[in-house]
Amino acid sequence: MIEQLEKAGVRPSDHKYVGLFEDYQRARKRGEKVSYIVTVLAEHYSVSERNVYDIVKRLGSDCKSVSL
Repeated sequence: MIEQLEKAGVRPSDHKYVGLFEDYQRARKRGEKVSYIVTVLAEHYSVSERNVYDIVKRLGSDCKSVSL
């Protein structure tokens, strides 16, 4: 099962960042600037700013089409 999820583009650790991604989306809808959002989220979730950018990019993209 995990192997099929990985093929679909899902990392096992991604569940930890769903809240971060939702916070990012809400802040963008409010019109906040990306660099400000990333800085705040990096501090709040104790990850680097680079990781926030990577997480948002990964969770914001559609999963690859794979038959489970």
